[in-house]
Amino acid sequence: MTQPKLTVYYDGACPRCVRDRRNYEKLAGDRAAEVRWLDITGRDDELRREGIDPHAALTELHVRDENGDIHRELNAYILLMRRTLLLRPLAWLLSLPGLKGWLSRWYRRSVMQRLQKSGRV
Repeated sequence: MTQPKLTVYYDGACPRCVRDRRNYEKLAGDRAAEVRWLDITGRDDELRREGIDPHAALTELHVRDENGDIHRELNAYILLMRRTLLLRPLAWLLSLPGLKGWLSRWYRRSVMQRLQKSGRV
């Protein structure tokens, strides 16, 4: 098995996040082994030790790359999507400056709505 090159910190208590993970793994095929998925639920101390604010991890996707650098929010999605052939065009689209700013605002708003609905913020 290939050693993971990315670590994705995701909200395992979020049904949509879990579904997105499964969909990514299906699309990634053999490359899915290059990604380590870490459920952030109940891991505040571990996140802090890794230099990640637990509240930020809850409200923004975080991905650690093979160099140990942390990518957040849309940059994290773009990094993850670039690893999968079928998602590369979407990663390119998300990278467009005007669109990226708009999507970033939409993403933050939708995450906060999801967390408020579930009583987690």
